Amino acid sequence: MTGAATAREHVAAATATLRAAGVESAASDAEWLLADVLGVPRLRIHVAADTSLSDVQRAQYAAAVRRRAAREPLQHILGWEDFRGLRLRVTPAVLIPRPETELLAGWALELLPPPAVGARPIAVDVGTGSGCIACAIAAERPDVGVVAVDLSPKAAEVARANADRLGLGRRVAVVSGDLLSALRPGRADLVVANVPYLATSALGDLAPEVRAADPRLALDGGADGLRVLRGLVAAAAPFLRSGALVLETGGPDQVEAVVQLLEVHGFHDVARRDDLAGVTRFVAGRRD
Repeated sequence: MTGAATAREHVAAATATLRAAGVESAASDAEWLLADVLGVPRLRIHVAADTSLSDVQRAQYAAAVRRRAAREPLQHILGWEDFRGLRLRVTPAVLIPRPETELLAGWALELLPPPAVGARPIAVDVGTGSGCIACAIAAERPDVGVVAVDLSPKAAEVARANADRLGLGRRVAVVSGDLLSALRPGRADLVVANVPYLATSALGDLAPEVRAADPRLALDGGADGLRVLRGLVAAAAPFLRSGALVLETGGPDQVEAVVQLLEVHGFHDVARRDDLAGVTRFVAGRRD
C-alpha cells in the first residue's frame, strides 16, 4: 500500500489480510493494531480515518499485521489486556485473561466478608498468572490483603510487576509455589482459582493463538481435566478459617464433578454460576 493511503484504507487492507489468515476478529484487531501504532484509543482512529500514516507508522503497522496474521495473540502484540477496568501487562509466560474470568473475580468479591473495623480479610488467588484476579480484588476491596500464587516463577514475576504498576503491591503478595503448599493453613477467608482444567487430549483442538501462545502449564488439567482442581479442593479446606472456595471449570460436566469433590471435603452451600455464554462454568462452596 502506498504512503498516500489513508488510515481507513490501511485498516481495510489489514482486515482482509487477517481474515484470509483465519482471524475471526479481523476488523477489530486491525483497528486495535493501528490505534496502538498511532498511540490513540481505538475509537479515535475513526476520527483520523482520512489521514495518512508516516513512513515509520506504515512500517510499524505492517509488522504488527504480519504478526497477527501469523496468529500471534493480539494481546501479546499490544502487550496488555484489560480486566475489570485494570490494564494488565501480559507476556507468553501467562494465560491471557478472559472476559469470563471477570465473572469469577466478581463472585469472589461477593463471597468475601464485608468490611469490618480492625479486621483485614485475606484472599488467596491460586494460579494467578498475570495477577488479574488478585489485582481486581485488591483494587475493588482496599481493606483486603491478597496472596497470589503461581507454580511458574516467570508468571509470578508478571503478576508482581502488574500489582506494583497498579499501586497494589503493598496489599498483593505474590509467591511461587504449587497450589497452597507455600502458605500457612488457617489464614484465608477466601480461595479463588482459575487453574488448568482442559483435558490433555483437547489441547490439540484449541485455536492457534491459544495452542501456541498460552503456556501449557496454564491449560493442561491432565487426562480428565480435573487433576489440578482435584488437588486444590483437597488442599483448600485447611487454609480457610471460615470462608469460600470459588473455582472456574471447563463446563457443566466438570462443575458437577467439582460439586461432588467439594461436598466430600466438607464444603456446604455449594452453588453454581453461568459464564457470559450461559454455560455453567463456576462453582463455589463454603466452610465454617
